[in-house]
Amino acid sequence: MLKKMGEAVARVARKVNETVESGSDTLELRLEGNFLHRLPSEVSALQHLKAIDLSRNQFQDFPEQLTTLPALETINLEENEIVDVPVEKLAAMPALRCINLRFNPLNAEVRVIAPPLIKFDMLMSPEGAQAPPP
Repeated sequence: MLKKMGEAVARVARKVNETVESGSDTLELRLEGNFLHRLPSEVSALQHLKAIDLSRNQFQDFPEQLTTLPALETINLEENEIVDVPVEKLAAMPALRCINLRFNPLNAEVRVIAPPLIKFDMLMSPEGAQAPPP
């Protein structure tokens, strides 16, 4: 398991570094299923990023550096372990259109506070729902 995690981290670091170093206007970053629990700081440099897929990882905390990406339209954090979400910061994101938080153990406060504050689609599973087996 540790070997798999090390390989996944190395793969993610290479992908993010290549994207940053190339200076490309990358539109999408797919990092799903990589045992991630936090993002490398280099992600903050991806100012033109429009979509990021972080589904099926091990995030317990919402990766707040995503809230600093002005072009980000879509965030997929399905099937992680996120309990709390920075609703106010997400609401202030100018381009955000959709965030997928299905199959995360979101606290009741997020479920109640988020809907009136946000202008985008926030996808959530019913409380207590579990992801289907892989």
